[in-house]
Amino acid sequence: MNTLGRMADDVTAPEPTTPAKPAIPSWPIGLTVMGYGGDYNPEQWPMEVRLEDIAMMREAGVNLVSLAIFSWATLEPREGRYDWTWLDNILDRLQAAGVKVALATATASPPPWLTANHPEILPRTAEGVELHQGGRQSYAPSSPVYREYAVKMAKAIAERYAEHPALALWHIDNEIGCHVPHDYSESAQRAFRTWLRRRYRTIDRLNTAWGTAFWSQRYSAFKDVLPPLSAPTYANPTQQLDFARFSSDTLLDYYKKLRDAVRPITPHIPSTTNFMVNLSTKWMDYYRWAREVDVVATDHYTIAADAEREVDLALAADMTRGVAGGKPWILMEHSTGAVNWQPRNRAKGPGEMLRNSLAHVARGADSVMFFQFRQSQAGAEKFHSALVPHAGRESAIWRESVHLGEVLANLGDVVGSRVQARVALLFDYQAWWACELDSHPSEDVTYGDRLRALYRELWRRGVATDVVQPGADLSEYDLILVPTLYLITDADAANVAAAAERGATVLITYFSGIVDENDHARLGGYPGAFRELLGVRTDEFFPLLADERVTLDDGTTADVWTERVEVTTAEVVRSFTDGPLPDGPAVTRNAVGEGAAWYVATRQDEAGTAAVIEQVLAESGVAPAAATTPGVEVVRRAEHGEDGGNRSFLFVLNHTDAAATVPATGTDLVSGAEVGESVVVPAHGVAVVAEG
Repeated sequence: MNTLGRMADDVTAPEPTTPAKPAIPSWPIGLTVMGYGGDYNPEQWPMEVRLEDIAMMREAGVNLVSLAIFSWATLEPREGRYDWTWLDNILDRLQAAGVKVALATATASPPPWLTANHPEILPRTAEGVELHQGGRQSYAPSSPVYREYAVKMAKAIAERYAEHPALALWHIDNEIGCHVPHDYSESAQRAFRTWLRRRYRTIDRLNTAWGTAFWSQRYSAFKDVLPPLSAPTYANPTQQLDFARFSSDTLLDYYKKLRDAVRPITPHIPSTTNFMVNLSTKWMDYYRWAREVDVVATDHYTIAADAEREVDLALAADMTRGVAGGKPWILMEHSTGAVNWQPRNRAKGPGEMLRNSLAHVARGADSVMFFQFRQSQAGAEKFHSALVPHAGRESAIWRESVHLGEVLANLGDVVGSRVQARVALLFDYQAWWACELDSHPSEDVTYGDRLRALYRELWRRGVATDVVQPGADLSEYDLILVPTLYLITDADAANVAAAAERGATVLITYFSGIVDENDHARLGGYPGAFRELLGVRTDEFFPLLADERVTLDDGTTADVWTERVEVTTAEVVRSFTDGPLPDGPAVTRNAVGEGAAWYVATRQDEAGTAAVIEQVLAESGVAPAAATTPGVEVVRRAEHGEDGGNRSFLFVLNHTDAAATVPATGTDLVSGAEVGESVVVPAHGVAVVAEG
């Protein structure tokens, strides 16, 4: 892949990674126990409510809040005229109550006076529709004008509170890119052309990368290039892919501008922004972003309509741990109950808030925070739940909030420990973007589908899984899963092959290895980059029609995808018995060096997926954290002390309607009970066993 250059006057192209100074901590200052709290918006309430809030924070054990996230119009009601009174007061009161603050730059939405005076900062869709004031995030991230005002605001807050003892962390902007991941404004068009000049240097190299000989798209100059705006038919796929890269880089650069505005003023305070690491948030490459934050933080919300939302939560948490490089991370937002933005916002069931919170902790979070502390009385999010609901103290949610604080206070010894896994699930944002472009063999092939299906089977068995990039160090993993990795570089493909040579079992699913980093098809037969590793060759895809199914020789079924596979050095494990390719290979295994490479050439049903996972687990020798049954989640965090001593903590989260018994020995930090040979966890209950 072409490396990116540097240009001093460009506002969007990514600069080289700025190494963190040794003096900058990697965790909120003064937070030595499990963090607990959430977004706090005192500007929405009169003083008597604020005083009650402080008392209730102490009652619940809250020790960390995010402050001033959407406060720009309150702090600067007119351009250049600041009102710090309320923020001064609340910071002093939080400090007195022992509550640390993740202080925001207040830039998450521009105030109305700014968009009125400078409408050129507004973002625009690919169809040319301008997105106006009245919601939030009504700014073009590439706009030099908006950046100038945002940096000025960030500096003003930093200068005001640089030495305040409550300040523990900078919360830069908020959920950057959540509502406007792609902007097509005039400033974005100019910035995109500058980004392309850095990436390709010459217009000839761009033409080669974009394959512009097709459809008479060849460019004679960078000035003629546009983002992929609405067009009569499909836009150039590499143009779309590069615009996705540019957009992620632009949003990251916006974060860096604000971070670098506060850093010289407060070099002792770490900085972060809240990522949204999950299979619904697609357009920010958080592995790249993670290099630029001092600690990774993320937001996660369960989907009420998802019958197995606990699986989605666990996957998102493991993805976040992968983005964080295995280090502890902050859960910056989740919900106590219902949210306001889903079609049907169902409240959480018995014990669900506690289970959700501890599921994140089990998978690496050392801080549990919510949106928000007190439920808003007005505005678009007034029906979004909070630690303090509209009903106040006399509510189930408040009682659960207090109980959660008590449980988290008992988990101090867990802080700093890590999850250790022998399974790697390969995940790549750019492969995701490319996989779901238009003009592909089947619109039913989506990037997250097989990723979640494979992960679900590991989750059901209590097998710890790291979610890492294809180029990561794979030497410590015995089992490597590669779902739908449509785009991959030569180097990353070689990295996967080397892992098999060393002795790992590798499982790869269909529509993987098909294109290079420019979205150019790899010639010579599919699955392209993985042909030799897998010992197979496909000359043609046979995607299935809607509702069409095929049967395999073990009686399981499959849908969406088949392909004509020829085995070269592989052995056939499963074959199709009907459909477009009767008797053709459906699942294969190839011996490679000290290991093996499996290929799944169809979208297996649940039973087929479970069977192949059982086979590769047995072959690789990977065992679960503890013996369990589906619906009873088990995860282990451990720490190896400098004195040679080891500490480990077994989390057991029962998502079922019946009590569960799991082998364990030690002390349950939730109940305080001693555990002999096993821990009994009631229906919908939790246990955290300090083992030993």
